[in-house]
Amino acid sequence: MTISANVQRILTGTISSLTTVIPVQLDVLAPSLTAEPYEQKELSVLIGIVGGIKGRLIIDTSTDVITRIGHAMFGMSIEGEMIESFTGELGNMIAGNLCTILEKDGLILDISPPTVMKGTTKFFGFKQAFKLPVLLESGGLLTVILTIDEN
Repeated sequence: MTISANVQRILTGTISSLTTVIPVQLDVLAPSLTAEPYEQKELSVLIGIVGGIKGRLIIDTSTDVITRIGHAMFGMSIEGEMIESFTGELGNMIAGNLCTILEKDGLILDISPPTVMKGTTKFFGFKQAFKLPVLLESGGLLTVILTIDEN
């Protein structure tokens, strides 16, 4: 399959994974291309992808959004150091679910352990990336960035 077909499969699978993992109504906006550097403002998780395609999945959000998702999932507030821990685990659940979805479609991927970044951070090392903005019904924005490495 072509890279563009695999990217489409990954974006579609990511949407499916998000709606499966996050128990909040989501409004997925149209994807767009973004060039380096991509700048996060507050909180993100990065997960490496290898296998049928190589790249990175970055989920960029805010502490407020992570707290809302945590409350929706567990019925209690996520505070302090648990915010960073939950951010990494949420990224791991989304990426792991994505791999399961894509495996059923014949695209085998493996993921790296999550890396959580806090504060303003710029991401370099990619020519272009696909940006998928997701609005939560409860308020807030989650931005999924998919970078694809050149073969």
